[in-house]
Amino acid sequence: MINVERKNSFQLRLSRQLKEETSHTLDVYLFVPGELGLSTHVISEEAFYHGALHVSRTYYSDKYHLPLVHSRLASRNQLGSDSYRLSLSLYAYQYVVALERTTQAMLASARKLRHARSDEREDKSETNEPEEALRQQLAEMSDLSDGILKRLRRNPPSDERLYKYFANIDNYLSWFTEQQLLALVAHMPRGGGFSDIKRRFITVCHREGEYRREQEYNAQRVMDDPTRMSNKMRLLRRLIEYPITLKQSAMELGGGEQKAVKALATAVVMAFVSLGILHLRDVVGDITALFVLAMALLYAMREVFKDDLRNTLWRWLRRGRPKWRRQYIDPTRNALVGRQLEWFDYKRYAALDDDIQKMRRRTVAQREEVVMHYRSSSRMSPTRFLSGYEHTRETLHVDLSMLIRLMSKEKHHIYRLKDGQSVRESVERRHLFNLVIRETGSEDVPYLARWKVVVSRSGIVDVEKVAESSADESSQ
Repeated sequence: MINVERKNSFQLRLSRQLKEETSHTLDVYLFVPGELGLSTHVISEEAFYHGALHVSRTYYSDKYHLPLVHSRLASRNQLGSDSYRLSLSLYAYQYVVALERTTQAMLASARKLRHARSDEREDKSETNEPEEALRQQLAEMSDLSDGILKRLRRNPPSDERLYKYFANIDNYLSWFTEQQLLALVAHMPRGGGFSDIKRRFITVCHREGEYRREQEYNAQRVMDDPTRMSNKMRLLRRLIEYPITLKQSAMELGGGEQKAVKALATAVVMAFVSLGILHLRDVVGDITALFVLAMALLYAMREVFKDDLRNTLWRWLRRGRPKWRRQYIDPTRNALVGRQLEWFDYKRYAALDDDIQKMRRRTVAQREEVVMHYRSSSRMSPTRFLSGYEHTRETLHVDLSMLIRLMSKEKHHIYRLKDGQSVRESVERRHLFNLVIRETGSEDVPYLARWKVVVSRSGIVDVEKVAESSADESSQ
């Protein structure tokens, strides 16, 4: 299963949990509207790959209570510092990811509910059910986060070497939980139905703030300066992610082949030029002005055809082959745990596979779309993973700022009737991107899904999943 969500105003976050299979293939197709004028001359393949695509992998475990068991062992001095740090970081990271995703979903629900309330045509009876569902979700999230933090703090280690890991993680989780709850309070719909939830969230935030003061996690000068506090928490987030994030070493493929192609093209062109010079010598005879002019023409043709021949040979040789190789290394043991091959190129719609074309459901209006295709094929070695961890979580960030800069800055105005008067309102121009993803593991039939991504000049407006098909659906 793949999740696609908005990370910030300009980035999409694609995440998936990989099972025990050793081989996985991921295809990401981004359909860009043709009116933006995108082409390889505007944004090259290498520039978009290096500037807009960022991949990371972390350990993942479905044994959520394992870190709590390790905490009890650590409190009895029966666990090493490396194992304790790894398990606690994994526990904290999975909690942070789940809470962040839940908060984003609830913020989107709250935004839709506010729009529904402001629409005078909306029937009040139609908003009662979404309001009740959102209140239940908010209450459930508060209970879950409160329970997770209490279980974490139940067995703090007595060893000073282990306690510093616990303190850093506890400090960050307390602050992060407070920030997520405050974000919900700030954007929660107004009204009496949400007053109790707001008061409950504010009480939890006060409690977490007092808890950090009692534990003396942060100095007073840090708490008084929001910038210093934010920077410190960002550092703690990196410390949490470090032991569970696989290190990477990337390498561009085809360097030796490119030199060989360049040498071959030069040799072929020079052979023809040499034959032309010999033939010209037989025809013209002595060195004259005509001979010099013909020689200049031959060398000019050499410079033209050498580059064309080299580029043609290079495209023919690298067609369909991976362009980059990425290696994943365990950060604790520096052991190689997997490799990944990557492709990125522009494709024509007619060259896409039938299942991708069917999922896109292209119509006449989208004939000018430009298709950007990213593919990765990874082969992991679960036997080399740390003991107890056979899963990984892959996150792919897609930065759309390069594409957003191609959008027009001009403003538009529309007119509508309001209270019997003609009112002019400014509107922003939006573009619809389609994102089709295909994931292939050990199943015979891959999983496919399509998302609609609404983008404006100011950033990503909305991300909505509109279609999907899996192996289970295909077999029915």
